[in-house]
Amino acid sequence: CALPISMRNLLTDVAGLKVGNADDPKLKSGVTVILCDQPATAAVHVMGGAPGTRETDLLAPEQTVEAVDALVLSGGSAFGLDAAGGVMADLAAAGRGFAVGPARVPIVPAAILFDLLNGGDKAWGADPPYRDLGRRALAAASTDFAVGTAGAGAGATTANLKGGLGSASTKLDNGVTVAALVAVNAVGRATIGDTRHFWAAPFEVSAEFGGAGYPAVFPPDATSIAAKPEARVGGNTTIAVVATDAKLTKAEAKRLAVMAHDGFARALWPVHSPFDGDLVFALATGRVPIANGAFDIAAIGAAGAAVMARAIARGIYEATSAPGDTLRTWRQRFG
Repeated sequence: CALPISMRNLLTDVAGLKVGNADDPKLKSGVTVILCDQPATAAVHVMGGAPGTRETDLLAPEQTVEAVDALVLSGGSAFGLDAAGGVMADLAAAGRGFAVGPARVPIVPAAILFDLLNGGDKAWGADPPYRDLGRRALAAASTDFAVGTAGAGAGATTANLKGGLGSASTKLDNGVTVAALVAVNAVGRATIGDTRHFWAAPFEVSAEFGGAGYPAVFPPDATSIAAKPEARVGGNTTIAVVATDAKLTKAEAKRLAVMAHDGFARALWPVHSPFDGDLVFALATGRVPIANGAFDIAAIGAAGAAVMARAIARGIYEATSAPGDTLRTWRQRFG
């Protein structure tokens, strides 16, 4: 199958969303900002054992705030949480935010991944660069953006290959668009053993990550537990956003986030480990009403899992090499 010709195969195929990247090749790290044109219904589901987050508790269905102004994905481990502060400051200056009397407080949840040991120069001293990177990423927000070695995926790695930032989208028969954006920094592998074949192969559209399919015979190490040599708690993490233009409640958005984690399981092995901080944010811009209740939610969630698997493979496939890398890219290995 192929994408409709009008689609970019990006998260921004969901109308009402823009994405901006900022990264530093010397640092080998960066930030990705997802900007909502209007506050969007949001939720989150965490399944990794070592998450690093900001303002995720308020996304629970029972909490008061229904919508967010932006989301931030960042490298830099806990230092990267500063990026959301930069985004928040500039949104406030633009008059965005949750109104509390005359004050406005932008709602900007964030999640980080660990990329401190990837060969980049992290000697930033007393001033980590992530607040500024967050502001730069917000300023760059657009409907078109780079994938691969960009933004929050600029310094990402996996067990056997360089990681990256991936995105994918689809449109359902009921007119609803579903898309994913993911920074792939997993402790495990996105490929079947140490081959060119992606675990996500059954979901691939238009050879978007090489068209290799499944191997004729699975290698003996296909399901061996390969992990980064420096695997440690908090040292990895795949962080993602699944988005739709459907009109969802906060609880329905939570179910979308839960189901989208199935895309992690279809694209990475192992996943959701004690070493990963795996997390999925869900966004619903509410532009398309749904008519069939739970049946539509099930279809949107299944599509969310499929686009997530595709986005993960694309993040690896589109990564590019740079001086000082500790791992080779998929293209360097397999062409």
